[in-house]
Amino acid sequence: MSVHFSFRRHIRCVAVLGAVFPFACGVATAAPTVSVAPWGQLADGRKVQIVTLKNDKDVTVRVITYGGIIQSVVTPDHEGHPGDIVLGFGSLERYTVDSAKGGLFFGAMIGRYANRLAGGNFTLDGKSYHIAVTAPPNALHGGKQGFDKKLWTLAGHRADGRAASVTLALVSPDGDQGFPGKLTTTVTYSLDDTNALTLHYTATTDAPTVLNLTNHSYWNLNGEGSGSIAPEILQIDADRYTPTDPTSIPTGEIAPVAGTPLDFTTPHVIGDRLRDSFVQMMYARGYDHNWVIDGPSGAAPRQAAHLYDPRSGRSMDVLTNQPGLQVYTSNSLDGGYAGLSGKAYRQTDAIAFEAEHFPDSPNHPSFPTTVLRPGQAFDYTTIYRFSNQ
Repeated sequence: MSVHFSFRRHIRCVAVLGAVFPFACGVATAAPTVSVAPWGQLADGRKVQIVTLKNDKDVTVRVITYGGIIQSVVTPDHEGHPGDIVLGFGSLERYTVDSAKGGLFFGAMIGRYANRLAGGNFTLDGKSYHIAVTAPPNALHGGKQGFDKKLWTLAGHRADGRAASVTLALVSPDGDQGFPGKLTTTVTYSLDDTNALTLHYTATTDAPTVLNLTNHSYWNLNGEGSGSIAPEILQIDADRYTPTDPTSIPTGEIAPVAGTPLDFTTPHVIGDRLRDSFVQMMYARGYDHNWVIDGPSGAAPRQAAHLYDPRSGRSMDVLTNQPGLQVYTSNSLDGGYAGLSGKAYRQTDAIAFEAEHFPDSPNHPSFPTTVLRPGQAFDYTTIYRFSNQ
């Protein structure tokens, strides 16, 4: 069913049950804040911290230094009731043990290479490299000890009248997980007074390498643990995608979405075509595809997707200057893990928006390059903007 109305319109103020909520009205009451607290330690004794970003619209974002993980994002619904809208855990052990065992990547920073590399192999400047196969027969999300399993350094944090932010840093040595070059990466998480959460990624290398960074948050705008995202309404600003083989490796074709269940150029209820027999949907057991976002990449972030939940009234815009957007309807969640709500997570209980370069790009010269060389800077931004209209 196509939904024929515009859910991108912005209402500057709304009264609910006689009360006016600052989240909807933009009424400033206090500057954004940032705070840091201990959050356990790893088996080797290294300490993990949790950073809390808050604004005056009742939006709170929590990030932990292990894995650069977005542990929670709390926003109000249309009645002003706050709720967590990302899947996650309440203790460090759940991330270091359960998330790792289940291949969940909840909220994590993904690198060095987000998404898949065919057979774990690629060639750069005539030399072959191999990354451990973690999703047979391919490498997924950077090998066995990707950036999601690293302890990041708290490089700095600040707050002013407009935004609160924290910067995490990671140095990945030459040969880490099989990738060449010493890579220095930072990611800055910033929550501002317009209810936008911005992730700004930078990286440099001392030798040629390949790089694809993203965040792997699982979103449910009706609230973490509330069940399926099938009723949510999605629009994706892309009229093309990269079809895959049965192992989720791109064929190299860039195909139109028109006439397929992947056509979200106009708003559609996610569940309407979630069980379509289109072969690409059967391969992935739902949506797990890379859309080629309209407009130029590498410049200012442009609109990539819009998600609206009619039950809670929450919506989220995704903007990025990355070339692609992998959209994933949590097809592999099987009820084996319960989150902050105490509810078991099952298939379609969330949707991920992984703004990134295309899967397996080093093996497809026609795709936008993921090669990073000395003297070059990897510099990309993704923005999640929240509303309760």
